[in-house]
Amino acid sequence: MSGGEVAGILVAVFWAILVSFLAVALARLAQTLKATTKLVADVTDQAVPLLADASQAVRSAQTQIDRVDAIASDVQEVTSNASALSTTVASTFGGPLVKVAAFGYGVRRALGGRKEDVPVKAPRRTVIVGRTVPAARRKRK
Repeated sequence: MSGGEVAGILVAVFWAILVSFLAVALARLAQTLKATTKLVADVTDQAVPLLADASQAVRSAQTQIDRVDAIASDVQEVTSNASALSTTVASTFGGPLVKVAAFGYGVRRALGGRKEDVPVKAPRRTVIVGRTVPAARRKRK
């Protein structure tokens, strides 16, 4: 065998090994693509019902929000009516009740007079830098 024939055999073996590695790589790539295709099909099969359920949940939530909005507007109307009623009652009965209470207090003070067992309040004193000034003296200033 000559050197050219040996070189040709080495090149042929190298190409055979290279083709074998490429065939194995392509076989594994085909398996990966097959698994990916199956995974995408499974996800699609599961996603469609899930999206339908989500759509139904959103519709239900919108219905509930509409109900809550109606209730909130009714509560606001009731609150404004109660405020108006409170203002009316306060203006109608508030003034006369205050006058009756003041009159009753005045009558009690007039009829009760000053009781002997109630002590008289001591005059207020002001402390100025260590000195005490009686209230009568403060009023003169």
